[in-house]
Amino acid sequence: MPPDEKTDVVSDVLETLRFKTLLFGRIELGAPWAVRMPRKANASFYVVARGSLRLQVEGTAKPVFLSAGDVVLLPRAPAHVLDDGSRRNPVASDFVPSQALRPSGTRLGGTGPLTTLITGCFQFGVDPAHPLLRAFPSLIRLSTQEGQGTPSLAATVQLITAETAMPGPGSALVLGRLADVLLVHALRAQTVLGGAKQAGWKALADPAIGNALSLMHEQPGTPWTVERLAHSVGVSRSGFAARFHSLVGETPLHYLAHWRMIRAARWLRESTDSLDTIAERAGYESAPAFSKAFKRRWGVGPGAYRRAPTDSEPGGVYIDT
Repeated sequence: MPPDEKTDVVSDVLETLRFKTLLFGRIELGAPWAVRMPRKANASFYVVARGSLRLQVEGTAKPVFLSAGDVVLLPRAPAHVLDDGSRRNPVASDFVPSQALRPSGTRLGGTGPLTTLITGCFQFGVDPAHPLLRAFPSLIRLSTQEGQGTPSLAATVQLITAETAMPGPGSALVLGRLADVLLVHALRAQTVLGGAKQAGWKALADPAIGNALSLMHEQPGTPWTVERLAHSVGVSRSGFAARFHSLVGETPLHYLAHWRMIRAARWLRESTDSLDTIAERAGYESAPAFSKAFKRRWGVGPGAYRRAPTDSEPGGVYIDT
């Protein structure tokens, strides 16, 4: 497949997993202040619109210092503490009660220098266990300062800051889309900064394995074998199998089977195609074989999965406490 026609694996993963922004809010905090956040089920992010802060993530030795224009993503949403950094350790009186963290236009904390913090979180719709998402580090920091970020990242941060400062009709939708862009920036940064070290990300930069992933994403219904994939990308079968497992973290056929089930789940929810059609698109010879594999993966059969109600879209723009 020519390079300009390869499937963009990152885009395909995000589009298929259907991530969405659940929460979004803007908080004004005057020093001294501190916020203690418990572990969450969804990936959290923060945008520093003004001022500065210190972030201490549970399980890490050193804090991270953030300033205006910085973005931080916590993919696995560990427990963490944010504070203004004016004290070696925040004291009990510095902490803002969680029930006060709903954007109300009022200033929280003390009377010192002001920090404006914009926060939200992501939820993935089908299955967050894709190797690319598992390969995320505990914290990703993006900066628009000193030439570290791209012009598009800086523009996204500016738009988020402006929209949260003066929300209007449709703000929830606008902010959700802008948050999606932030996540893509984090993914891009990870392919550059983390790709040399972490399974999953290394695979995208590898010519043979990256091309094989593109083929599986482009043609999930093709009866791929390890030998056929290896031949398609011009390497030996044994070398391909070993390298794929090393870079992706699982075997080629396990990855393919997992991806087919994720795609099939989406097709069931978003189309009226028959089970026979979906089974064929997912690479299965018959609907019964597909149904058996689907139930083994998701715990329910395709029909029950299709009939089950989906989670409603979040309404409004607010802070999760």
